[in-house]
Amino acid sequence: MRLVFAGTPETALPSLRALLDSPRHEVVAVVTRPDAQSGRGRKVHPSPVAELAEESGIEVLRPVKAGDPAFLDRLRALEPDCCPVVAYGALLPQAALDIPRHGWVNLHFSILPAWRGAAPVQHAVLHGDEITGATTFRIVKELDAGPVFGVVTEEVRPGDTSGALLERLSVSGAGLLAATLDGIEDGKLEARPQPSEGVSLAPKISVEDARVDWSAPAMGIDRLIRACTPGPGAWAEFRGQRVKLGPVRVAAGEERLAPGELAAGKHRVLAGTATDPVELGEVQPQGKRLMSAVEWARGVRPEARECLR
Repeated sequence: MRLVFAGTPETALPSLRALLDSPRHEVVAVVTRPDAQSGRGRKVHPSPVAELAEESGIEVLRPVKAGDPAFLDRLRALEPDCCPVVAYGALLPQAALDIPRHGWVNLHFSILPAWRGAAPVQHAVLHGDEITGATTFRIVKELDAGPVFGVVTEEVRPGDTSGALLERLSVSGAGLLAATLDGIEDGKLEARPQPSEGVSLAPKISVEDARVDWSAPAMGIDRLIRACTPGPGAWAEFRGQRVKLGPVRVAAGEERLAPGELAAGKHRVLAGTATDPVELGEVQPQGKRLMSAVEWARGVRPEARECLR
């Protein structure tokens, strides 16, 4: 089939590579978000998908909005049979959805109808799911509600961050997407409606959402920090300045500390919660480099009963 691939971040690269390598399909163009500022120097860079497409000699379309008339005209001229989508990051109007004869097929990183929305992997980690996965479905106007072609499952490991889990899902999902497109081309794969039960939403987690509430149980704090790693990054305040926090370890059976209270030793730093303390991992003080919690505590020298807030 003739394909126009839509995607933006690194998460989409395994799928794009799988389709570029497929002998059954031809990727004639990619659609991605416009070039954006990134990195410490805030220089303008193309998206990872755009970079791979350009390396492969494929046309890159960067519409500001997917409803732009010029973009729609170019998409029609390309005559795609299907448009696979992985983390494109923009809404697709009906005028765009109507162009390919097999529609737009999205790879979504949850087992639908669970975790519809922008942050399915983060919410799976945050809510303590033991199993998650990826789903291919035909895009319709309603958010992540289209009929399903296929599913793969993935275990959520005890120490998984959202970044680590998404990396595995992006690889297994790439295989699912390629198999889905093969089945569509063969006419052997039929999309089935999602069940009406079990719908849950996964809105984007904001920086404010990522602030640690030390009055929460240790398990909840552990999940929040892992869900927010690498982005947007969990954080707390110490002496009025923000400190970014990497994954922690629940120190079961240790003496209780007040919520946020620090206990710094030579080899570890504990922080109190509503239940067991947690052992801090890496921290990044505002305006400084990432460092171990022990190194950080050695510099700031927390006073007795001083707290993260």
